[in-house]
Amino acid sequence: MDPLPPLFEDSRRLLGANLYFDRPAVVLTALGPLAADDAAHARWAAAVVSMAAALGWPAPQPQAQQPQVPSPEVQLAASAILAFAAPDDQLFTATEVNEWAWELACSEVGAGFSMQHRGVNAAALAARAGDELSRPLARLKAAAARHWLPCFEDDDTLSIGAGSGSISYPRAALPLAMDVPWSRLHDVPTVLVTGSNGKTTTARLIAAIARAAGKTSGLCGTEGIFVGGARVGSGDYAGPAGARVVLRDPAVDFAVLETARGGLLRRGLAVQRADVAVVTNISADHFGEYGMHHLDDIARAKLIVAHAVAGGRGGGAGEGAGGGVLVLNAGDPTLMRATALWPHAARARQALFALDFDAAPLREHRAAGGATCGLRAGAMWLSLAGQDHALGAAAAMPLTFGGAAAFNVENCAAAALAAASAGMPVEIIRSALLNFGRAPSDNPGRLERWSHRGATVLVDYAHNPDGLAQLLRVARSLQPARIGLLLGQAGNRSDAAITDLARTAAGFAPDRVVIKELPQMLRGRAVGEVPALIERALHAAGLAASKTVHEADEQSAALRLLDWAEAGDVIVLPVHTAAVRERLAAWLA
Repeated sequence: MDPLPPLFEDSRRLLGANLYFDRPAVVLTALGPLAADDAAHARWAAAVVSMAAALGWPAPQPQAQQPQVPSPEVQLAASAILAFAAPDDQLFTATEVNEWAWELACSEVGAGFSMQHRGVNAAALAARAGDELSRPLARLKAAAARHWLPCFEDDDTLSIGAGSGSISYPRAALPLAMDVPWSRLHDVPTVLVTGSNGKTTTARLIAAIARAAGKTSGLCGTEGIFVGGARVGSGDYAGPAGARVVLRDPAVDFAVLETARGGLLRRGLAVQRADVAVVTNISADHFGEYGMHHLDDIARAKLIVAHAVAGGRGGGAGEGAGGGVLVLNAGDPTLMRATALWPHAARARQALFALDFDAAPLREHRAAGGATCGLRAGAMWLSLAGQDHALGAAAAMPLTFGGAAAFNVENCAAAALAAASAGMPVEIIRSALLNFGRAPSDNPGRLERWSHRGATVLVDYAHNPDGLAQLLRVARSLQPARIGLLLGQAGNRSDAAITDLARTAAGFAPDRVVIKELPQMLRGRAVGEVPALIERALHAAGLAASKTVHEADEQSAALRLLDWAEAGDVIVLPVHTAAVRERLAAWLA
């Protein structure tokens, strides 16, 4: 007899504000023929509400997100998202309630479903909840809230306060509230940075501005964890784990937290409050994961960060102050539409940036007293509290490539607005914009520029079609004799997304494309599957077969392209792995 199919793909705890609620929740991805069944959803919701009442929990507000019909090129499996709000100190029990309720609903509506949670009842779940509940922890968190202090917890540690104003305790040996040195604990200015592209550059620039202002910045992101500009952790830390490390470091007095889509969807927002949250832009990427099938879905996920600035403190103003500032790309219609749609984003105090300082949305925002940043006659202008400040010519800012890299002009404007909103002096912001990016070490892996055999080499991350198009526009602006391109993709992207990346590349008519395999990023695909898909798409888009070659790994592919280079060429290297990028930088240097 064939085994019964699974009823859900994964079941997760969302530790902070998330896609569904402004507080912790649990979520599972339902599978199978009943995933889109309204009757099954109704029975699941009824079981959740009933069990939550039996356990004495607040109203769980269950939400069932039906499978959506995506754009035609996106393949969608039968699945649904089932989420409900739960007490933050009983999330493991809530996860079990979610799984039990869905299994129960399927068994009542359908037939032939196995019950992994057979025999589960209110008494058993109440006992589980009692075991999970830590009253000393609850008392400490309540005391911290009375002192307007954040708490950060994981399985082993509880921290009260942030950065230089924090103290950490093992969860197995928590103190009494009366023994906590409350008078020396405090929060630190905190900036969140998210978006589809430009997160890392923007976050690095904000951290550099803070250091120039005399702060010890703590920065976490896709490239690691940095305190005072020095690396203290390697790897992808653009999620809650990286945020906790930064916010627990006693040296940090200004935190910049790169906040990626994956962490937001898997675990929720890492902080309850922030001074500033930046959303750089919205573009197509990661469709098909965690219920993301449209650009509007991506925008809604990114705007989870608005929960942190929609209430609580702002601008370091202290107890009881209003919310922080939401910095938005006013030139991104998808983002602005979503901001108006979602109440937590719409009610946040906003600051807007765009390429054109005199664009209608920025003019209107300034007229209403809002802060803006953008270009006027080639110079970047920052408007704060009704006063305009010149920040210098965009072409003089190293990140902009003489103004050719429009996406980095936007990143500079976003960083300037965020830093100003967090209290950084305008003269410090101006100086940082005119100096950051002169050395490759300022922004490694993001639009690095090298010389090789008289050719210009551009190294960047450029992991989605929009990012690649922006990078290739910069390459074309340099008026090259020929363009050589390194191209590859991780295996967790859909066939449609990979094809779109290849079509984007072909649209810039490169003279040579070296297609790389990424053996460490196959993510369920067979070796050679992604390169073959890329090659077919390139040829279908009109690129001659004689212009494409394959290499078995990223480093070999990059070196082959560099060996092809001649004087006057531009070699474009979107590099996925930090180790390869660092070896290439050392070799090129």
